[in-house]
Amino acid sequence: MIARYIDWEKRQINWWKKTLGISDHGVAWISFIKGILVGGLAYHFFISS
Repeated sequence: MIARYIDWEKRQINWWKKTLGISDHGVAWISFIKGILVGGLAYHFFISS
């Protein structure tokens, strides 16, 4: 079951890469920026109050 999920996730990533025309490096940067944004929002709403 986990292997099926991993295969599905790989297909999703490849579809987005092809659709957006970006490389693996671009996917890594998008993930990094998304993590910074989500972490900043979580900090703002849950920790800093």
